Amino acid sequence: MAYHSFLLEPISCHSWNKDRTQIALCPNNHDVHIYKKDGTKWTKIHELKEHNGQVTGIDWAPDSNRIVTCGTDRNAYVCGSRLISICYFEQENDWWVCKHIKKPIRSTVLSLDWHPNNVLLAAGSCDFKCRVFSAYIKEVEEKPGPTVWGSKMPFGEGAGGGWVHGVCFSHSGNRLAWTSHDSTVAIAEEARPTLPLLCVSFITENSLVAAGHDCYPVLFVYDGTKGSVTFGGKLDVPKQTSQRGISARERFQNLDRRATSSETTEQGLESLHKNSISQISVLEGGKSKCSTFCTTGMDGGMVTWDVKSLESALKDLKIV
Repeated sequence: MAYHSFLLEPISCHSWNKDRTQIALCPNNHDVHIYKKDGTKWTKIHELKEHNGQVTGIDWAPDSNRIVTCGTDRNAYVCGSRLISICYFEQENDWWVCKHIKKPIRSTVLSLDWHPNNVLLAAGSCDFKCRVFSAYIKEVEEKPGPTVWGSKMPFGEGAGGGWVHGVCFSHSGNRLAWTSHDSTVAIAEEARPTLPLLCVSFITENSLVAAGHDCYPVLFVYDGTKGSVTFGGKLDVPKQTSQRGISARERFQNLDRRATSSETTEQGLESLHKNSISQISVLEGGKSKCSTFCTTGMDGGMVTWDVKSLESALKDLKIV
């Protein structure tokens, strides 16, 4: 595992170029910084300052090598209050056009992820819902083939979810189960020692990594035969972090972040990240068989995680 500290400011979002030699990141303001890997160091080569408001998302196209950003200044269409903007490029007018998905979203959209067929779009929002929408635009693209999410795909149609038919508390009252019209059973447990998770990514077809306010990534494993998700373990390397001393740079960072220069405060967390993790991205191998993934956090740092090294360093950890 390798930890790189870029900034004093938190990193709110990031994106990699095609060959993973450059990274574009936002230092929690209206700028985008582009760093290039030079041996073991990262050198800043560009700054993008087109936005007037905070940048909320970055994506780097692997083929065209173009970078697209969106922000609170709405100079690009953003996933904001109760809508999703599906944008496509019209060559005749040399302009980006968008179509909106508004219903049945009842609150701000926080996260999006495209299906591999580039038609279905998953969206998580503040109304406690995760929805799957069709982004198929008849005038722009060919009709996609059927998927497990459905065969008919009119624009903006949701695929999944349904009425909640039954709810039940457990004997202790710590767990709540409910059944829905989409043939699913869900269980919520409130009395958990972990803090909220902010991001998630598949690293294999059955394994996914999540991270958030606990400052370290965790593994979850899905068992298709049993239809269950189990906690696979905490992805952390205590030996490496416990030997990591505090540098002069980190002392100044502590003064800026916590108004303290105490070494014991910095070493209070045994994780590589010293603040919440805001984003996870797959570096090598893809989502089917990831070999390396990356996390960036509110501590202004980036960590690259080697999957094989994690399996060998952590006892009883098995990623399937």
